[in-house]
Amino acid sequence: MGQKVHPFGFRVGVTEAHKSRWYAPKALFAELLVEDYRIREYVDKRLNRTPPFAAVSDIHIERTREELTVIVKTARPGLVIGPKGSEIEKLTNDLQVLTGRKAAVKILEIRSPDTNAVLVGESIAEQMKKRGNFRRMLKQRCEAAMQAGAKGIRIQVSGRLGGAEMSRKFVTREGSIPLSTLQAEVDYACVESNTTYGVIGVKVWIYKGMYTDADEDPATTRAAGGRARARGRR
Repeated sequence: MGQKVHPFGFRVGVTEAHKSRWYAPKALFAELLVEDYRIREYVDKRLNRTPPFAAVSDIHIERTREELTVIVKTARPGLVIGPKGSEIEKLTNDLQVLTGRKAAVKILEIRSPDTNAVLVGESIAEQMKKRGNFRRMLKQRCEAAMQAGAKGIRIQVSGRLGGAEMSRKFVTREGSIPLSTLQAEVDYACVESNTTYGVIGVKVWIYKGMYTDADEDPATTRAAGGRARARGRR
């Protein structure tokens, strides 16, 4: 049996920063952990599953003793902010009601959606629901990612592909995906597509290059666990 490890979890604390950045005493930890889950679930449902479909790929959460900061990474920041900032104000107020503490929302724009694994996976899942030709679709996505600057991409879909009676797996790949190299930046996403003939799983791996060559992510702040330590060469 092959032992699979999540590419992000494998790198957390080494070359990747945590997505929830705060410290809490033992008595409060469980409560804040559940609160983080509810915040992520609510923001995803509000911005991704219902209009305006703002293409949110990641949600980072930071806490101080008084304030909660939610950092939203999106390909369509205009839809999240809304006319004259109306939508972001509503979102902030809803988060304050949900958590019962002072909240702030920061928006980070994703410059290249074609090299973001979550957005690529979501778009494939959406097209699967419309019964598009999955082979052509996967090939187009791979080519778009490589043209956008990715060093390698692998997409795997599994389930009743094309409405077939028997479920199967289909994999397409371009370039290289060094999953065992901690210094390699590999973006990963697993998305489900709820089609009329069953659930189809979509997995996406995108290799963007080495961490040493990349610019610093603006989402990595000086908060607790905000900066992962880079692995130096010995």
